[in-house]
Amino acid sequence: MTTGYLKGQRSYLEPIRIGVIGVGNMGQHHTRVLSLMKDVEFVGIADVNVERGLDTASKYRVKFFERYQDMLPFVDAVCVAVPTRLHHSVGMACLQAGVHTLIEKPIAASIAEAESLVNAAAESHCILQVGHIERFNPAFQELSKVLKTEELLAVEAHRMSPYSQRANDVSVVLDLMIHDIDLLQELVGAPVVKLTASGSRASGSGYLDYVTATLGFASGIVATLTASKVTHRKIRRIAAHCKNSLTEADFLNNEILIHRQTTANCTTDYGQVLYRQDGLIEKVYTSNIEPLHAELEHFVYCVRGGDQPSVGGEQALKALRIASLIEQMALDGQVWHSSELESLNPVLALGLGA
Repeated sequence: MTTGYLKGQRSYLEPIRIGVIGVGNMGQHHTRVLSLMKDVEFVGIADVNVERGLDTASKYRVKFFERYQDMLPFVDAVCVAVPTRLHHSVGMACLQAGVHTLIEKPIAASIAEAESLVNAAAESHCILQVGHIERFNPAFQELSKVLKTEELLAVEAHRMSPYSQRANDVSVVLDLMIHDIDLLQELVGAPVVKLTASGSRASGSGYLDYVTATLGFASGIVATLTASKVTHRKIRRIAAHCKNSLTEADFLNNEILIHRQTTANCTTDYGQVLYRQDGLIEKVYTSNIEPLHAELEHFVYCVRGGDQPSVGGEQALKALRIASLIEQMALDGQVWHSSELESLNPVLALGLGA
């Protein structure tokens, strides 16, 4: 896709005027980071909760807008951190107003809504970035570099949290697992040809709280994803099983360990083995940059220069398609292959490609 001129594109001498819509849990973090960024004019925030909005605006000394629509004429870009069910309506209003938009993940509550947002961004020549923040995690960035020199065979991902009231309007698939679905698409780069999934509800929300899914890719790589909202400690890990190594990435501790087999022995003159080294562990050092800061810097860079974001609407739409199918299978208990997917829903099957 060519970059060309984008509506609202700013010169390098002008700061990007930006606002935040929704200052709940994630919106508070966007507000904090934006207030510290250079080359950004943090215009204001909008929230339906007037008390919370005024408190936040006062803390960061920006303007408060009770109606987000009133903020749009004064900004070049916005970060949308509202409940998932509102992503489409708010995102459409921003894009149609010619405002570059970063929407928190998932891109929308349904595939149809996501497609509508992608089309609106193309028609308005605006940047649409989706908040798949783990793409900007230093541990994932280093994991990607390591795997470029390895033959990947299988992947395991565990993303687990204790139950909270945050993001309780969607299932664990759309809240947590979708992160690893997006990371898998980046790491594997091949179409999904087989899916199985199962899950359970452990809370009274009515949504799936624990889901495990297995994905088979056309390249032969297999991935197992587990996501939970009811685990009593927080876990964010990916293990990449390669032909000559096992690489483990811990996103919480920002740590990568590479396990390799060795056959090193040390013997005396009499043939006695003094020690045996059965394996070698390499530790990869990563940067300490906050993923959200890196994500927002990338967004501002795209808005200023017209480049397309690394996680744009189309990439987020692919992740949502896979997530929606996993969610459906976890409820129905079915096993589907790519041929069956195509006969049941050709559009959906097409979207599972890399």
